[in-house]
Amino acid sequence: MTDLTMLEREMTEWRRDLHAHPEFGFEEKRTSAFVAAKLREFGLDVAEGIGGTGVVGTLRRGSGNRAIALRADMDALRIPEQGVAEYRSQNPGVMHACGHDGHTSMLLGAAKLLAEDGGFDGTVRFIFQPAEEWGKGALAMLDDGLMERFPFEEIYGLHNMPGLPVGHFETRAGAMMSAEDNFEIVLKGVGGHAARPHASNEVLVAACALVTNLQTIVSRRLSPADIGVVSVTELITDGTRNALPGLARILGDARSFRTEVSAEIEKQMRVIAEGTALTYNVSTEVTYTREFVPLLNDAALVEEAFAAARTVFEPDHIATAREPMTGSEDFARFLEHVPGCFVFLGNGRDSAPLHNPTYDFNDAGLVHGARFHAAIVRQRLPVK
Repeated sequence: MTDLTMLEREMTEWRRDLHAHPEFGFEEKRTSAFVAAKLREFGLDVAEGIGGTGVVGTLRRGSGNRAIALRADMDALRIPEQGVAEYRSQNPGVMHACGHDGHTSMLLGAAKLLAEDGGFDGTVRFIFQPAEEWGKGALAMLDDGLMERFPFEEIYGLHNMPGLPVGHFETRAGAMMSAEDNFEIVLKGVGGHAARPHASNEVLVAACALVTNLQTIVSRRLSPADIGVVSVTELITDGTRNALPGLARILGDARSFRTEVSAEIEKQMRVIAEGTALTYNVSTEVTYTREFVPLLNDAALVEEAFAAARTVFEPDHIATAREPMTGSEDFARFLEHVPGCFVFLGNGRDSAPLHNPTYDFNDAGLVHGARFHAAIVRQRLPVK
């Protein structure tokens, strides 16, 4: 049987090495090579370069013909790290600010645990995915024939959660994480001298009004029963201190849990943009794209995940998430092909927030993630 104390030490070493060498999406060459080498060391069949820099490890035991998948994300963010740990990022301007170093290490730990101890009958696919942060990695792997080349019937994934104590587990059936839509609204007028606004047709006042008007989409144009978020994140003009702008770009994102709500947000955004532009006698163009789809957990597999969790976590440390999270996760793309379940594991009450320059994954949670991955495999591929 695997020595869990020793495994925890190994995972901590792996995690800190990965943290010190973060790589942005589709640039995870060192990370992918690290993962592939470890999987081969454990005795798995390994395929590299799936969807660019993705890795798939396959482990078979017994004669069972069922296959399930476990997935971890590998990419980091373009955020300069402000941490002071000795293993802080050595790649300037890039850091593991979301814990993907921990997710990768936990899945490697599960691969070693299952390779050494078995306890299941069937096939496990270990999917190490690139470019989760900008919603392209899962699609890239799927477009590269993931389902055809490495078929599986269901899939499981996890994410660390700051604020939730280490050793705690949460999930829920149905909506777990939201869709993310991106938008850009361009306003065009005629710029001019700041001292003579009457002689031009500037766009900054119109842009400010539009930013405010967009807030009415959620508060006045969606049903109170629906969850929606519309956030303007950038307002960019071609003006300067003494010149009124003739061009303004408004960028942001919208979150929702149903395709109908996403469609209504886009519809109302276009109506508001056109109306505001007409009011201020400028022109407008709206570009609206859908980057992430809603993450919808399969109800039956959520119950299976809870059953597996009860073999790993204390009974009072297992809970149903009270409400869906308005963050997004491209694990949802896999759920468009097979049923699955996504769960949250605690990263500590005092953890810095995700995407914060001082964030660090809590190594005390590594063993819980590895054990949960192994437990769900044994739950779903039982030895008969």
